[in-house]
Amino acid sequence: MFVVLAAGFLKSCKNDEPSIVKIFVRSASNELVSGAKVIIIGDVDSNPATLPYVDTVVTNGSGFASFNVQGHFDAGDKDYTVAYFDVVAKTNTKTTTGYIRSRVHTTAVETVYLPN
Repeated sequence: MFVVLAAGFLKSCKNDEPSIVKIFVRSASNELVSGAKVIIIGDVDSNPATLPYVDTVVTNGSGFASFNVQGHFDAGDKDYTVAYFDVVAKTNTKTTTGYIRSRVHTTAVETVYLPN
């Protein structure tokens, strides 16, 4: 009986939430921009260091790009729980940059603004 309870308790303590980075892209007039290319790049020079990582997603109709970075955290050791990413957002004529910190099993959100 105790073994069954212990196994159930251990399983319930495991965090199954994915690690997500969500980037909203807004115009200079504060409107959400769909169809923008968003690139996140692991900041290998951060402290603590982030593992190398690059991914590209296009913003959806709601003006955000969502990156599932759980695999990135899974590639590190058990103490790898924080990662830092440079953000680049591009449309046909405009480019902007940003920076975001992500924690394992959480959703990190950042907004970047395109120039005039």
